[in-house]
Parts: sequence; C-alpha cells; structure tokens
Amino acid sequence: MMNLFQKSLFVSASGLHAQAQRLQNIAQNIAHVETAGYRRAVTTFETAPSDQRVEANRFTDLSPLPVIFDPAHPLADSDGYYQGSNVDLILELADAREAQRSYEANLKLFDQARQMSSSALDLLKR
Repeated sequence: MMNLFQKSLFVSASGLHAQAQRLQNIAQNIAHVETAGYRRAVTTFETAPSDQRVEANRFTDLSPLPVIFDPAHPLADSDGYYQGSNVDLILELADAREAQRSYEANLKLFDQARQMSSSALDLLKR
C-alpha cells in the first residue's frame, strides 16, 4: 500500500508525463503547420479512478481543412486548389505555454513531496 508521500509523487509524476506527451503533440503540430492535408493532434486528459493517475489521450482534430488557392502547388487540383493544414499557430503557442506551466506546477509538487518525505525521514532518524 502506498503512503501519502508515495501517492503524491506518483500523481505528480503522471501529470509530468501527461504534459510531456501534450508538448510532443504540440511540437508535431507546429512542425506540420504548412503540411498540406495535415490534421492537428489534440490532447485530452482523464483521471484513472483506480490509482489517481492522469492519462493523456491523443485524437485527431476532424475540423474542416482550409481550401487554399495556389495553382503552382504540386498537390493543387485542376482548378488550382488544395487542402491545407488545420493547425493554428497562435493556438498551438498558447497551448504550449499552458502545458509548460502545468508541467512546472507538477514538477514543483513532485519536488515538495520529495522534500517533505526527506524531512520526515530526517525527523525519524533523531
């Protein structure tokens, strides 16, 4: 059975992992902002009730792709149109900032739980 310190470390570590996955998806989206036909990856979070773990789920944004007129583009149809990417760079940058702050908050929680555990062990040694 996990004690409260272990549980705190476990929950914050799962939060760190989930935010890292979110940042990976955001980086992938930014890399494909100009890729024709690319659909952005979106990250959602769920709490696993059995062990209070945070899980990151990835799904594809199925919103319509923009239609771009560029007859010189290699993927353009006979009328000169092709489907662009549905990645919005401003939205991705805002999501990245939010993920970074959430990652930092989980890291701080992890560090505080570790420090409390260390202090408790020091008290027990006396």
